[in-house]
Amino acid sequence: MHLKKIVIIGLTIYLITLSLLLGQQKNLSQEEQSWLKQSFRSEKNGWIYLHIEGPPFQRGFQHGYLLAKEIAEFLRVEKYMCWWNTGKKFDFFVNHTLDMFKDKIEPEYQQEMKGIAAGAAKAGIQVSYEDIVYLNASIEIMGYWYPWYKDHNHQPTKTGGCSAFIATGKSTADNGIVMVHNTWTHFAFANCYVILDLLPENGSRILMQAFPGAIHSGMDFFITSAGILGTETTIEGFKGFDPSGAPEFTRIRKTMQYAKNIDDCCKIMIEKNNGGYANTWLFGDIKTGEIARLELGLKNHKIERTTDGFYTGSNITRDIRILRDETKDDYDDIRNSNIARRVRWKQLFAQYNGKINIKTAQIMLGDHYDVYLNKELPNSRSICGHGELDPANIPSSWAKPFYPLGSIDAKVVDSKLAREMKFWAKWGSSCNIPFDASKFLKEHQQYDYLEGYLKDRPSQPWTLFSIKK
Repeated sequence: MHLKKIVIIGLTIYLITLSLLLGQQKNLSQEEQSWLKQSFRSEKNGWIYLHIEGPPFQRGFQHGYLLAKEIAEFLRVEKYMCWWNTGKKFDFFVNHTLDMFKDKIEPEYQQEMKGIAAGAAKAGIQVSYEDIVYLNASIEIMGYWYPWYKDHNHQPTKTGGCSAFIATGKSTADNGIVMVHNTWTHFAFANCYVILDLLPENGSRILMQAFPGAIHSGMDFFITSAGILGTETTIEGFKGFDPSGAPEFTRIRKTMQYAKNIDDCCKIMIEKNNGGYANTWLFGDIKTGEIARLELGLKNHKIERTTDGFYTGSNITRDIRILRDETKDDYDDIRNSNIARRVRWKQLFAQYNGKINIKTAQIMLGDHYDVYLNKELPNSRSICGHGELDPANIPSSWAKPFYPLGSIDAKVVDSKLAREMKFWAKWGSSCNIPFDASKFLKEHQQYDYLEGYLKDRPSQPWTLFSIKK
């Protein structure tokens, strides 16, 4: 009897969902229905896989329609966190974003974002083109523009997050390229759970991690049909912003779509740089086996390239000009997360040099060794970051005990997979430590303002994603 009730309830839910979908379909024109036939979404192990294709507005419409519910949730969280962190309404940031960027966004990307808004609206979500522009620019607006606007560029802006490396030649097991990344962010913003397979009308096909409503990666892990790989880590404590420059999200999207080699990647990112989302960029070209590290500040940048070696990212710049002139960061205090991870990457490469492949890279991303305390301990100094587990009783740049910020995912790719347009991804922490939101808030009631905005992230397996054939 119990099983029968479960079946009936499940069938009822299915019929209701089907009815709603059919109701939405009735509101679509024949042209819009034909667009949607070229796209699809699926869900697996915490990820949403989304395939979109075609001209800009069309592929944007597919994106907005199929991810409408997730875009609405992103907006709900973003509006609240904007208010909580600044005391200013969401419209303040949306209006300033459009005023600053409206003449600096290429028509192709304007149309794609207008399509996203139109598709979401057709699915019953209240969202505007202006909202979508802000969501795409939110990292550089909240982390770079607003501190510059508020403090007249006197204060450093962005606290860093993410760990990454790219290796090639004798560093790897097969002499090809291996690239890895795990995203560090505040857990309320753990919304980069989309694997986007984008087949544009012009330029390269892209497979990337993204967030709902994004025309770029945001967390920046991507491969392209031109054989280009890319990822990044932010430069911690960075200060500086140029409102006359081009937004970072359009420059990196243009890089993904149109760059044919590493020269193109660096040129596109440097040209009209606004200082927003100042990063250590790691690029690779599987056609040549070459890798590069572009450290991109506002006033300074540095490019390193090799076909035999590795580059890492841990939110600390190696360029002395950027370090001393554009941040107030240290370089050798291993109590700080970014510096501890810089040192740990060196230790891990000494251990795995010449053996780096998909499996060893996955192990490295889940590393919990604290180089300051000299022991295994998941905390804010480990490669797989766990601010939520860190009592912060050691003086460092992490000022808050048990702060809900750390690694929320992991991605790995090598040359062989990149040629087939595939990569491995793991939702949740790079290791297998889950995050239970209700348990966390019960134990750490100082974060009660995050009730309803933190979400569970259970342990998930590594999953292989590839483009639609």
